[in-house]
Amino acid sequence: MTATLTAENTAPVPVLRVRDLTIAIGAKKNPKKIVTGISFDLIPGRIQGLAGESGSGKTVSSLAILGLLPANASVGGSIELDGTQIIGMGRRALNDIRGRRIAMIFQDPSSSLHPQIMVGSQLTDHVRRHLGLNATDAKARAVELLTRVRVPNPEEALRRYPHQFSGGQRQRIAIAIALACDPVVLLADEPTTALDVTVQAGILHLLKDLAIERNLAVLLVTHDLGVMSAIADDVAVMRHGAIVEAGLREQIFGAPQHAYTRELLDSLPGAQNAPSAHGLAVAALEDDAR
Repeated sequence: MTATLTAENTAPVPVLRVRDLTIAIGAKKNPKKIVTGISFDLIPGRIQGLAGESGSGKTVSSLAILGLLPANASVGGSIELDGTQIIGMGRRALNDIRGRRIAMIFQDPSSSLHPQIMVGSQLTDHVRRHLGLNATDAKARAVELLTRVRVPNPEEALRRYPHQFSGGQRQRIAIAIALACDPVVLLADEPTTALDVTVQAGILHLLKDLAIERNLAVLLVTHDLGVMSAIADDVAVMRHGAIVEAGLREQIFGAPQHAYTRELLDSLPGAQNAPSAHGLAVAALEDDAR
């Protein structure tokens, strides 16, 4: 499935537009500026990477999209979902969007999944609230989702608790929950950082497949340019709260223009005995293409 096109059938239409986003946190008299005016688009079927070291402002930018910043944060600029302004939106309206129109995958599935609630309840409660499904249909939906994200024995998995799964399987369950209500935007904040390299590759492969299959607009936030180079279509590099370089993946990795981008690329591990997540993910994608 391809991205939605304009009337001229030439350019994809973003489902989410971020313009001149600013974020400051702290007392009003002397707030700390975290993000200083960034802009990017999320386009259906494409993965937009947001890269940068810790403290660059990339994670708080993604949290601002869902209105999940702390109470002492001030946000300026514009975030529009299909033309509707999110900044300044009330809590009830935001709750209707969260999970239903925009979903998020967090870095650590151990903290994003409730440890004392069975996986089935975490999936079915979600779809019953947003989609109005009855218990039978919600369970069928949960089995379908777990099957799609390749969690083994999905019907049995519904009756288990998060601690009974491996880290990679927990992240797949978190992805299933994020997809449960067919969102149009998926925010992925360091989704593979807590996983070993071979498991990372499987998660990256899954995210790429889902973006294409479901025409999802994906924001991939990561400090790892190896991960970014594996699946992002477009890349924006952040430093000190600003985007210093942005473009197609091939441009950013093949001919970086900014000194900071070149520094990040130079810091990537060279040839090693252990395979990289990037190499494994690319190999998996190439296998599927054959």
